[in-house]
Amino acid sequence: MSPPLSRSAGAESPRDEIPSSVIDAAIAWAVKLEFNQPTPATRQAFEHWLHAQTLHARAWQRVQSLREDFSALPQDLARDALRKVEAQRKAAGVNRRQALKLLMLAGVTVTGAWLVRDRLGWQQVMADASTRIGEQRTVQLDDGTVVVLNTDSAVSFEMTDVQRRIVLRRGEIMITTGDDRAYASRRPFWVDTPFGAMQALGTRFVVRLEDAQARVSVQDGAVRMHPAAGGATAVAQPGESWWLRRDAVMSAAQQGFRPDGWSDGVIAGQDMRLADLLGELARYRSGRIVCDDSVADLRVSGIYHVRDTDQALRFLLQTQPVSITYYTRFWVAVGPDRTR
Repeated sequence: MSPPLSRSAGAESPRDEIPSSVIDAAIAWAVKLEFNQPTPATRQAFEHWLHAQTLHARAWQRVQSLREDFSALPQDLARDALRKVEAQRKAAGVNRRQALKLLMLAGVTVTGAWLVRDRLGWQQVMADASTRIGEQRTVQLDDGTVVVLNTDSAVSFEMTDVQRRIVLRRGEIMITTGDDRAYASRRPFWVDTPFGAMQALGTRFVVRLEDAQARVSVQDGAVRMHPAAGGATAVAQPGESWWLRRDAVMSAAQQGFRPDGWSDGVIAGQDMRLADLLGELARYRSGRIVCDDSVADLRVSGIYHVRDTDQALRFLLQTQPVSITYYTRFWVAVGPDRTR
């Protein structure tokens, strides 16, 4: 007979459960009171709600425990964060414990001012457009700009009378700037990343976030890059790829595959390292693809469809001296074929 499961520290017993509807109400009151200018009537209504039931007071205390984390945020950003979490919770059916974790995540990761790319997807919550792993999406803006989001990506749009600005929060995008014909004087077009900003000079280009830098690849026109910490700027021309870091910009070596090939649903290249190809394919599926060091430097060429990564792996199995082992559908190992 299996031993009984123990409850982890801090877990609620059934007696301590707070209904989801009460947590929802507490979050809503936090938005009204902490990040707006409540009227006397609003404060009176809150006091009535707070003292109506003991559960209300307990729910309010729990949500208020997050207040210290939010205190460092700009008021508008904190308010928007709370509202977006609340909306997502209702739309996605997230339970109250997950909602509170998301709220805490807002206080921790947004305060990080871009420096932390959490893997739980907070960027998607804050974004105007986003994609899941394996998904791609095209968005057309009012100025005629077309933005294509690659797998696991998130962006926000800030369009004003004086400028156009895209904030890349996560992942990778391809931008084809519009002619902005509604304005007599074409508004500047900027892209913000955690590592700096870039100004598009009438162009088509790809921006991809890495752990400590952003890769900028230009197909048409030109892009001027500005490191976040200051320093010399640089202009990327068609066919060039650059690294944008917080303190510098520098030329990037070619990857062996087309930087914009993913927008056509493929990884297309010549003489690619097998490990690099597998690393790209892994971005389009949940879980991991592990490449053994003994085959990492094999050179491969061809067109590999990102919408069916298993098919791409089968093609490699047929054309390369490798073995492929599925431990689970989330864990795939590529190694040498010891039968040849």
